[in-house]
Amino acid sequence: MTTFADFGLPTPVVRELSRQGIDAPFPIQTATLPDSLQGRDVLGRGRTGSGKTLAFSLPLVSRLDGAGTSRQPRRPRALVLCPTRELANQINATMEPIAKALGLVTTTIFGGVAQSRQVTALNAGVDVVIACPGRLEDLLNQRVLTLDGIEITVLDEADHMADLGFLPGVKRIMARTPKVGQRMLFSATLDNGVDQLVKLYLNNPVRHSVDDAASAPPKMTHHILAVRDADAKKEVVRELASGTGRRILFMRTKHQAKKLAKQLTAQGVPAVDLHGNLGQGARERNLAAFSDGSVKVMVATDIAARGIHVDEIELVVHVDPPAEHKAYLHRSGRTARAGEEGVVVTVMLPEQRGDVRDLTRKARISAQPKPAAPGDDTIKALVGEVAPYVKPAPVQAPQQQARKPKSGQPARSGGGRSGGRSGAPRSSSGRASGGQSGAGHAGTGRSSGGRAGAPAGSSTSGGGGGRRRGGRSGRPAGAPRQG
Repeated sequence: MTTFADFGLPTPVVRELSRQGIDAPFPIQTATLPDSLQGRDVLGRGRTGSGKTLAFSLPLVSRLDGAGTSRQPRRPRALVLCPTRELANQINATMEPIAKALGLVTTTIFGGVAQSRQVTALNAGVDVVIACPGRLEDLLNQRVLTLDGIEITVLDEADHMADLGFLPGVKRIMARTPKVGQRMLFSATLDNGVDQLVKLYLNNPVRHSVDDAASAPPKMTHHILAVRDADAKKEVVRELASGTGRRILFMRTKHQAKKLAKQLTAQGVPAVDLHGNLGQGARERNLAAFSDGSVKVMVATDIAARGIHVDEIELVVHVDPPAEHKAYLHRSGRTARAGEEGVVVTVMLPEQRGDVRDLTRKARISAQPKPAAPGDDTIKALVGEVAPYVKPAPVQAPQQQARKPKSGQPARSGGGRSGGRSGAPRSSSGRASGGQSGAGHAGTGRSSGGRAGAPAGSSTSGGGGGRRRGGRSGRPAGAPRQG
């Protein structure tokens, strides 16, 4: 059996791989490593989950270690471009341990977070930058870094970058790198302009394709559940989510993903969501909870169809069937990774039958629709052991932070407004008859009925930008405040 030591990798790298329990290379690694370790340009094609990340990470760190060049501030030596921040983090999680074993430093660059930490890392000096095109271009235009020291460039999931419209940015970035140096491109397909990247930037590349990226892995089992209506679908989805193993449920929209995750959690099935509306911190927390097993269900949009590499996902559910077959394959590729087994379920409403038939034909899936209802034997077999009910945490109402009173103004008492507002009888004008101690002066642009401690000119109304004058005479007694 071939081992990583057989390729002549540095001993610290082989030792680190062994520590992680990685001893035997995957086919795409076996195919590409002899050429990539010699510095050849490589074009690698393969489906998601085939081991592409290690296929380029191993030669990248090994060749940097033996290059004889040194790390410098703001001048990285290797660049990995990828389409999403999730994928950037996943690549770094794979590459960083083997890079550290050789004394090399990696960092990630992507949007959605403050750039200050990224700038600090670059100033300190890094060997490898793993970046998304948008933020990297921003930093390049700010002259925070230069790419004139790049020795090795990797374009990962180039077809997805093309789908997202990143190719113009990728070309601008590549134009800033030296024309000499090693370049590797990994992509499931060569359409949508990816073939142009190959012609423009790879020099006589060695081509390796170890599987058919247009078809599903052989150990992936597919099921199409034909449900009666939306109510039946809702219950079937809840049952499919209730097993003990990890599972990802895919939705078309961000709103529906968030809504379903909340519904499942309220029903005793803890779930997290992953979609484009989440900030980076929330994304990382949710992904960490799913990865460490504290939550077994993730409800996601297609943002998670690429770049989310979590082990032992036993079930993928297309709650909303995707629009096209490539998305089906990428979603489904979250399971049955690296030769493991996995199950994929598509939940189909009657009006979706034609679309699903076309989708599976293009994806070369032979599964046929099967009628399904909540609680039937088919669903029980797919769910397996049911996880114990988890009582949802009580939802706490947000508490309003007490404001520090201005100098010369009395503090509020018991949460009421200053000047006897709380419980005070109102005059016919709608103002509290006890006066408004601490309020601003009418006619000065301040709200005479404003909050104690509110800045001058601020309004308690949630709408418009205007300021109130002369108190609250426009609001009848007992009427609710706007906003």
